[in-house]
Formats: sequence, structure tokens, C-alpha cells
Amino acid sequence: MKLVTHYLFTTGLLSLIMSMFTPYYLVLSGVVAIAGNLIIDGLGHKEVQTRRGTIPTRTPLTHTYPRSVVWGLLPSIPFLLLGYFLGYYLWWLAVASVLVGPSHMFLDMFTEAGVYVKKGGKWRRYALAHFRYNNPFANGLAALAGVFMLLASIHGIHYYHYYHYYNYYS
Repeated sequence: MKLVTHYLFTTGLLSLIMSMFTPYYLVLSGVVAIAGNLIIDGLGHKEVQTRRGTIPTRTPLTHTYPRSVVWGLLPSIPFLLLGYFLGYYLWWLAVASVLVGPSHMFLDMFTEAGVYVKKGGKWRRYALAHFRYNNPFANGLAALAGVFMLLASIHGIHYYHYYHYYNYYS
């Protein structure tokens, strides 16, 4: 998938989760999602020279599920430390940050290169579908899912969801 698609999908997922806990969810989810996906893509791709030119390939350094959790958690560490020193325990940010890497891997499983899985002591690639990374249908569908999650998170903060705080029925 394209990096912009990863940004949209992960930002939507994180904002949907964090909207229940903080009013600053959109900024936090955007920063953590973009930084986490940049780290995963920046460290996990290497350029290989072929007769057709250079192509980016994935490495098992970041494109496995367990390792992606660690790399996706890295951008939230400054926010977690800041919250700790201010006397807050931001458990919801830690939970949401753990999902950055797996959401990246989930989208990469639909590309032709897939993600790495260790099988028999060797790294093997696993893919659910074999779309090209720049396939407009796959990228559009994932980006649309991210936008829908963003809209659902924004819709959930409106006052009419809190009617039980007012005495309408007395």
C-alpha cells in the first residue's frame, strides 16, 4: 500500500479508539500514526538494483507482526513520558500505539509482497491478496475505511450522545 494510505487508515483506527478517552485524539492519533508508519517504512525497506531499475523491497526488520508492535510504539514514548511526569497514566495511548504496527502489517498483507512470517527457521512471505502496492482499488478502499473511522470518531463526540446526563425523563 502507499504510505498515504497507511497514514489515513492508521489515523482513523487510532482516532476511533482514542476519541473515547481524550479530546485531543485527532492530533495525537495523527502524530503517532504518521511517525509510526514512517519508522516502519523507513527502516523496513531497502533499495534493490534490478535490470529494470531500483525497486524497494521489504525486510523482516520491521515487516513482521511482533517487531512492528515495537516500532509502532516508539513514537508514543515521548507522550507517555510526558504524561507520566505530569502525573497522568495514559494507558489508552499505549494501547492505541500498539496497534500502529499491526495495522500497517494488515494493509501490507493485501499487497503482492505480503509480510514476513517465520516458518521452519526461515523468513517466508505471507499475503492474503496479491494487489500491487499502487493499486487504486486497494488503496482507495483502505483510505476510505480510514476516512470512515475518522468520521465515526468525530461523530461520537457530539452532545446528543450524552442525553442521560440531562434530566429529560423526570
